[in-house]
Amino acid sequence: MKAKTFDQEYLYSGHGCCPGCGMPVVLRNVFQALGERTIVVTTAGCFGTISGILPVSPLKLATYNTAFASTGAAASGVRATLDVRGDTETTVLAISGDGGCFDIGIQSLSGAAERNDDMIYLCYDNEAYMNTGIQRSSATPPGAWTTTTPPLCLKDQPKKDIMEIMAAHRVPYIATASIAYMDDLIRKMKKAKETKGFKFMHIVSPCPVGWRFSPELTVRIARLAVLTRMFPLYEVEEGERYILNDVPAPTPVEEYLKLQGRFDYLEKEDIERMQADTDRQWKRLVRRAEECDS
Repeated sequence: MKAKTFDQEYLYSGHGCCPGCGMPVVLRNVFQALGERTIVVTTAGCFGTISGILPVSPLKLATYNTAFASTGAAASGVRATLDVRGDTETTVLAISGDGGCFDIGIQSLSGAAERNDDMIYLCYDNEAYMNTGIQRSSATPPGAWTTTTPPLCLKDQPKKDIMEIMAAHRVPYIATASIAYMDDLIRKMKKAKETKGFKFMHIVSPCPVGWRFSPELTVRIARLAVLTRMFPLYEVEEGERYILNDVPAPTPVEEYLKLQGRFDYLEKEDIERMQADTDRQWKRLVRRAEECDS
């Protein structure tokens, strides 16, 4: 994947992210898709760390840093203020990692979604609390090593299905995306911008440090997440209409797992169980998409 060149940058280099981090690749392109009339609301996490360090910031967009649990609530407040001023053109973009979305911030996220506040909520999912030392989150997949799930007690709970939680709110638009499919990601961001009401974007964001892989493999791993169907690309409109964006030929999940040191402790039966679970969830997603087409 060749890096894009933009006339105007909204996320400058020298931002302090780890080499190979998927998050700045996500956000650089997201900011381009939304344009300069965007207000960013973010919280503690990898992005909050690089965006809110005084006296400098790598962002050219107006940015509000809030407490860990309150991204959704703070973004709702920004949206309400803009509405009072009659500003319907500025996009409010809430950004958090999986810890601030799946766990600590899910109450304010749910509240904003239930009210159908006009904003885009973006979760860059690196599947653990990377900024504070690689602790497990409810987004951490089963069998993954973290500092709080060491080899003798790897996580055995399933990853929380945040997309189904958001679909249950019946919001206008939610979607998944990957940096390995950038055109798809940008199209979805533009669609979210043009859609009135609450929108949710779930984007896989590989972390070389926490996932234990060499930094040059970031895009390859993001692509394998899709090809193995562990992170399918799809959209849901109004909580009911499921749209599959890519139907890849089945690739064994082992191809994805073997590139990441966090899965080094899995046994053969563990991988077989993960394959079976992935196949089951994929069939469920396909079935829902087919029901919507019929």
